[in-house]
Amino acid sequence: MSGYPVPVPVARAESIHHKLYEFAKTALIKIFVHPYATVCDLYCGGGADAEKWDGAQISHYVGIDVVSSGINEVREAWESQRKSFTSEFFEADPCTDNLETLLQEKDIQADLVCCLQHLQLGFETEDKARRLLSNVSFLLKPGGCFFGITPDSSTIWAKYQKNVEAYHNRSSSMKPNIVPNCIRSENYMITFEIEEEKFPLFGKKYQLKFSSDVAAETHCLVHFPSLIRLAREAGLEYVEIQNLTEFYDDNKSLFAGMMMNAGPNLLDPRGRLLPRSYDVLGLYTTFIFQKPDPDVVPPLTTPLLPDSSYDNDEAIMLLVLKVTPIFSSRVGTKLHLIRNMLIRLYSFLEVSVSNTDIYDRQHYREPVGRGWVGRR
Repeated sequence: MSGYPVPVPVARAESIHHKLYEFAKTALIKIFVHPYATVCDLYCGGGADAEKWDGAQISHYVGIDVVSSGINEVREAWESQRKSFTSEFFEADPCTDNLETLLQEKDIQADLVCCLQHLQLGFETEDKARRLLSNVSFLLKPGGCFFGITPDSSTIWAKYQKNVEAYHNRSSSMKPNIVPNCIRSENYMITFEIEEEKFPLFGKKYQLKFSSDVAAETHCLVHFPSLIRLAREAGLEYVEIQNLTEFYDDNKSLFAGMMMNAGPNLLDPRGRLLPRSYDVLGLYTTFIFQKPDPDVVPPLTTPLLPDSSYDNDEAIMLLVLKVTPIFSSRVGTKLHLIRNMLIRLYSFLEVSVSNTDIYDRQHYREPVGRGWVGRR
């Protein structure tokens, strides 16, 4: 089974990146996890979120990770502690192993499956992404949700394209001072291996290094329309994808106090994100999918994009989805109903869209948070 690079424990606990990421995980868990839930955590890592799950009052925790993550040590540490919930751990790679075969005797029916760090591992290849989502569907009970955090590929790709455009627009005498494949800010550096004009669906790798990191970590861009398409094939319906800056704005009344407690210099006195916090938090996005329960309500389905020529279809779908943020990100449940109606109508649209890559147009954004909370 393939592993992934385990981050070196350095002084990241004090970094803005670490504080903001921990805040985002805590906020998502508070919103989506209900008491007595069974939770399955994919790529659970070193078990650093044990207190978060304990605070959410779950009844059972299932941790799944590759052997190289040190999951045996995590199991021993958790078993030695007194917790309000039971737990079990399994060594497997959700992107390559068939969990239905490995865990068929365990009868796992999770209310929630989360992937809070490594969804992008599945986008090395289409087969890995398909296996990951198939495993999620197997683990979830009908009506259950799959949620998590992943780098916001639309934001990263837009920054990359802007950098490449600036490079090609400058005079030849200035070009030696600019590296088109490298995005730099006060907080991080993102480096792409090669220059490309279009957003590849799978296997587009880049290195992300925060200012507090010793070494860069390699990631793959997550092509969101392909994520939605493959999730639909696995029986998971798209609910929401939203940048973490917008997620915070939508839920500021709930989490501003918690953000202020996370550390100084993250917010202004009015609870708004400071530029440095905005820059770091904006590199990430939430994602939410649901396994429909046919016994409750008919699901609002996302379209099944045809394999033959889904570039145009995905572009049309994005144009439809992008209608909703134009009005307001705070309309809440009504806006979500409008968006879901548009999704359902998408399959009947006959619109001519050029084959230009969809990420050349604008950031891929969806309203989230308050509308979802209102449905709980």
